[in-house]
Amino acid sequence: MTEQPRTALVTGASSGIGLAIVERLLADGWAVMGLSRQRPALEHPSFSWRAVDLSDREATEAALGEIGPLHAVVHAAGVMRTAPLGELDLDAGAAMWRLHVEAATQLVDRLSGRLAESGRVILIGSRTWQGAAGRSQYAATKAALVGLVRSWAMELAPRGIAAERYRPGATDTPMLRDPGRQGTPPRVPPLGRFVSPEEVAAYTAFIAGPLAGAIAGRTLVMCGGASL
Repeated sequence: MTEQPRTALVTGASSGIGLAIVERLLADGWAVMGLSRQRPALEHPSFSWRAVDLSDREATEAALGEIGPLHAVVHAAGVMRTAPLGELDLDAGAAMWRLHVEAATQLVDRLSGRLAESGRVILIGSRTWQGAAGRSQYAATKAALVGLVRSWAMELAPRGIAAERYRPGATDTPMLRDPGRQGTPPRVPPLGRFVSPEEVAAYTAFIAGPLAGAIAGRTLVMCGGASL
């Protein structure tokens, strides 16, 4: 009897880190469901896609309604809006909180019961979670993921499910060139280049796979030496 492929749900699947993760998991033999506002330029027999704006709670709820058993939930969708004190935009901060924190909470709350034993919950954080000038609102949303992941790791461990979060530094994606972060342009790290989406995707594939089963609630920084 043919073994069924492992299944994953990946948000932010249309570009950047999310798309790279989808492509890597497909290459490794996974079946992947992608969620994003725009359809990715990707055709694969093991890939399915649903259009959803994760900033909309009702639309997100509807998109999750018919999803079956999973081995991994990967929340890679993200956006950055930057501003210094005195110029902070509360609406921008609320939008980032909804996408990074509330959407992650909604996803995992609804889908954790559908995760198989040895499943994974993976949230993409940021190296800025400890604070960064001009990025306070963004950093706050990424810092909140620490509490979520560690709490979920404690709750899911008895089922053999691990929750992970890792912190890429500046990664060569469209978000790196987003006009919304003009006030805080990225700095090339000591390694001499930005992190590639494929590097983040490769680590995701390892964490989601069977050889990372003993890793739970930990955090890896991928920053090209920027944290040194």
